[in-house]
Parts: sequence; C-alpha cells; structure tokens
Amino acid sequence: MTRRAVVLLSGGLDSATVLAIARQDGYECHTLSLDYGQRHRSELDAAAALSPLLGAASHSMVKLDLTLFGGSALTDAAIAVPTDGAAISASHGTEHVIPVTYVPARNTIMLSLALAKAETLGANDIFFGANAVDYSGYPDCRPEYVAAFEAMANRATKAAVEGAKLTIHVPIITLSKAQIAARGHALGVDYERTVSCYQADAQGRACGLCDSCRLRRAGFEAAGLADPTRYQART
Repeated sequence: MTRRAVVLLSGGLDSATVLAIARQDGYECHTLSLDYGQRHRSELDAAAALSPLLGAASHSMVKLDLTLFGGSALTDAAIAVPTDGAAISASHGTEHVIPVTYVPARNTIMLSLALAKAETLGANDIFFGANAVDYSGYPDCRPEYVAAFEAMANRATKAAVEGAKLTIHVPIITLSKAQIAARGHALGVDYERTVSCYQADAQGRACGLCDSCRLRRAGFEAAGLADPTRYQART
C-alpha cells in the first residue's frame, strides 16, 4: 500500500530537496505552501510549479496574513531585510543570533496546517525542510523543536489517539547547504526553478545580497556545482 505524506514546500532549495527525498523514499506526496504575507509571491509560484515537476500527487496553498502581527523583516515593511552578511558572520561565532528574518511562530503554524491535512488524507508522515547547520539561528529549526512538535501531534489528533502514530521527517536538518545542494542535484532537482531569496522580484530573480542568497550561492560553490540561480540585474 502506498504511503502518503504531506510535504511542506516553500519553493526554495531546501524544501524542493526534501520533496525529492520523500519521493525517492516511495511516498505519495501532497505538498502544502503557506501564503503568510511574505515580501513576494515568487516563492509561492515556484512551489506550485515545482510540486508536479517533482512528482507530487497534489498541491495546496493556505492563505494566512501574518503581516497583521509583523515582527519580522519578511512580514513588516518597516524592518529591512539584511544585505550585509553580518548575521551570518555572527552566527558562525560565539554569539547566539536570531536574525530579523525569523517569522514568529511560522513553522509551528505550517506544521499545524500540515498536521490537519495529514489527518484528513490518512497520512502518517510529514516532511519538513528544517535545517539547523548552515546559519540557522531560528529556534523552530532545531531537532528538539521538531521532537517536541511530533510529541504534541501524537497527543492532539483523533488518528494518533486511535493508534496511527505521526512521524515528522527532517531529512536535511543536519546537512550543510553544500550537502543539501549535492543531494538534490543527484535527485534531479532543477534548482533554477527554486526561489530562496528573501526579496526576489516578480519574476523570481534573486537579489544576491540577502543572507539566504549568500548561503545558497556558497552552498553551490562548496558542492562544486554551477550556481543556477537567476539574479536581478544590478546597476
């Protein structure tokens, strides 16, 4: 019997790789994206296009406007997206830095939505592209967070209470960006179609300056792969 899984798909490098891994592992994948009021829709468009290309059985998107709360450079126009790489340097030192691109409770919200979708599908597996190695700093990307959410989920649903235990898979959580890129490349992920930039334009072209762009570019370089990212023209 085919195993079903819900895969959180943002449209970026990490989540696309996770979808490819889930498909390789034999899951019937149902992808889920969240339109939370992020600075651009390019990543959502990328997710919708990538889902069938990577073999998912269905794709859905939930709209929930987190700009009502703000508190992040991704949901509050008054907070600038960092472009100097300082947060990356700080995170690699002794200082514990949570960057302003952290969106309060976003991962908890997305996992909760994935949990609801999984229960309605009769799926016992959720795939999540959390990564705790290459400049995370995000508290909701740590292994202990994932374990805590999984424990909660197995107390919170009818399916789990009736014996259908849920598993949250985080296959790239201990990988470097270079290892992630290499794994996805081997699985045939077309990274040119992914959008990781925090402030991509309407065509999905990356700024090349934000922390996400810097990490992505460095990952391809360290993996010995050509960077397929489409960048905005600079004047």
